Amino acid sequence: MSPTFQPAWWLPGPHLQTLWNPLCRKPVVLRRRRERLWLADGDFLDLDWHGPHSADAPLVLVLHGLTGSSDSLYVVGLQQALAARGWASVALNWRGCSGEPNRLARGYHSGASEDLAETLHHLRAQRPRAPLYAVGYSLGGNVLLKHLGEAGGDSLLHGAVAVSVPFRLDQCADRIGQGFSRVYQAHFMREMVAYVRSKQRLFADLGQAERLATLERLGPLDDLRTFWDFDGRITAPLHGFSDAQDYYQRASSRYFLGRIRTPTLIIQAADDPFVFRHSLPEPAELAPGIEFELHRHGGHVGFVEGTLRRPAYYLERRIPQWLTAQAAT
Repeated sequence: MSPTFQPAWWLPGPHLQTLWNPLCRKPVVLRRRRERLWLADGDFLDLDWHGPHSADAPLVLVLHGLTGSSDSLYVVGLQQALAARGWASVALNWRGCSGEPNRLARGYHSGASEDLAETLHHLRAQRPRAPLYAVGYSLGGNVLLKHLGEAGGDSLLHGAVAVSVPFRLDQCADRIGQGFSRVYQAHFMREMVAYVRSKQRLFADLGQAERLATLERLGPLDDLRTFWDFDGRITAPLHGFSDAQDYYQRASSRYFLGRIRTPTLIIQAADDPFVFRHSLPEPAELAPGIEFELHRHGGHVGFVEGTLRRPAYYLERRIPQWLTAQAAT
């Protein structure tokens, strides 16, 4: 348990910590440059750049969570904090998350490390002299850790940070269906079903009958209530998994931690309302280069400190601090 984070007394409990950022935080406005990255399969990812354009400034790729985007306040806040240190950053929007439906029937998911790998190769080609780092939140953290384990010593990254990670997707699908966390589950279901419907409308408008038929073959969308429902009906068949359990088994980052060779910081709260305590990895599962920072409190991508008049955000203090220390080694 790390003593460096002092949770805001006026946000007691994990749910207020979790909900403050999306519901109550004042918007952070940044001037960013958008780039469209066309993928090898014909789809695209939108990247939002901020910070210095110098060739050798350290560059951080920021990965948002489920149903988020580059406009999520924890993403924009980190980009602002990095720029204050003279670092460049680029926020990735997973497929279909930038405000425009993606072109293929497939989408993004918690194991989409192939999209991350393609993005990293693009950034390395764009700025070959810049030290390259990555920060992932929630789903983005799971994808990042999975990539690091798959790549071993060839991750292209000098360092990585993962926050509020759903290490075991099957257990997290169970956890979010319990107690007050069912409120989050209902929100995610609405957003993810809307994501699929938006692509159905796009394919119909463009006359792309084959892609529309692929989505319609998945069945009705009105009866999807849980992650097990959605991932079994939608995620698994669209992305080459036999069922939800197969997807969870093959995409859960906990199974990749021992193979990571990139210096990595993991920041987690023991009271995360999306993650069981027993879902967190044991010390023996962590590769030697992983620092696991576990806090008693903080919720899910919360970690709010300071006063009500002047709230502060531990992640936007700690992550740049850790990355700077890595750059100095």
